[in-house]
Amino acid sequence: MTTKTDMPYADRSLLTRILFRVPILGRMLREVYYGDADNIYYFLFTVLSLWGLAIFVWGYPALIIPMMAVVPAMFVVLVMITVGE
Repeated sequence: MTTKTDMPYADRSLLTRILFRVPILGRMLREVYYGDADNIYYFLFTVLSLWGLAIFVWGYPALIIPMMAVVPAMFVVLVMITVGE
């Protein structure tokens, strides 16, 4: 039987618990969420560096695919602006 002390993130939402359990990304997100205020800058630098390395290795597809992933989110933002929310 587990107690709340065994599971320190039990009071968080399901999405937060899932993200915190992803091997490398989860560790970084926990540090940003619970750690020092400067950790967000380290996280952003790491993500941009990895994206730059991916562009260096795979070229144009590594540049385009993340932009295509943002299109649905931007579509939702534009609809929300249009509706007035």
